[in-house]
Amino acid sequence: MLAQLISDILDLLGPRYGYGSVYLTGVRNTLILALAATAIGCVIGFICGILRTIPVAKTDGAFKKFIVGLVKAIVRIYVEVFRGTPMILQAVFVYYGLPYFSHQQLQFTGMWSVALVVVSINTGAYMAESVRGGILSIDIGQTEGAKAIGMTHIQTMTSVILPQALRNIIPQIGNNLIINIKDTSVMFIIGFLDFFAVHKMAAGATFKYFPSAVLEMCVYLCMTLLASFLLRVLERKMDGSDSYELVSDDQLVMSAGTYNSPRKGSPFDEKSKEFGGRKLAMPEENIAGGENDAR
Repeated sequence: MLAQLISDILDLLGPRYGYGSVYLTGVRNTLILALAATAIGCVIGFICGILRTIPVAKTDGAFKKFIVGLVKAIVRIYVEVFRGTPMILQAVFVYYGLPYFSHQQLQFTGMWSVALVVVSINTGAYMAESVRGGILSIDIGQTEGAKAIGMTHIQTMTSVILPQALRNIIPQIGNNLIINIKDTSVMFIIGFLDFFAVHKMAAGATFKYFPSAVLEMCVYLCMTLLASFLLRVLERKMDGSDSYELVSDDQLVMSAGTYNSPRKGSPFDEKSKEFGGRKLAMPEENIAGGENDAR
């Protein structure tokens, strides 16, 4: 049975049916869509995450409170809607709903644009919550220190908080990339030629449903494993080296072991029996010398 399965898969890829190049086209389209949509979704998620963390003080004016509250409400609605509905229905709504409500005045002309918009917006909704969680994971003292030196909220986010939060968000970015590699398969509903759409086309023409499904599953697994490996390498790069030495050349930074104890028996030796129990005082000759200098 295994030999028959391998033979059927080779027939699908070989000259008998000639779907090898079509499968490669599907893999290429899937990877391009997943990578581009994840990148755009991350940008949307970072913007939404920053907007949802805009602070509002009690001393702020009513207009600012209203605008910030309105923006946060819009972002919250966007996140809840796109996280709470299937991507396949989102694709149907965007592709067929836009011409329906505009009486055919507005419609997408290409499948790539529809697929990219749908997957990007869906990814952005998930990334918004991940970014918000990453921002909140940074110690509040970082934000207070940035405000103390006069930085605005945007400057604090871009220069202080987000560079630190990014390391905590990397695993979720990788998770969204892996999800997008698999979930782009629902784009076949609007006619996008992704890897899964090739499977439906080849299986329908050759009736090799199971061999084609096994081939699809193996290739999807290879793509996700490769993405996981590359992301783990990126995480290790961002972690930096495990071996490092503290800088002790700066005279303003006195770390443990870089100073000398007072000489025993000197006026600065608090453990000296001669000076024990009495307040330390400068030697008389030093005081007299200081008075002469002052004169």
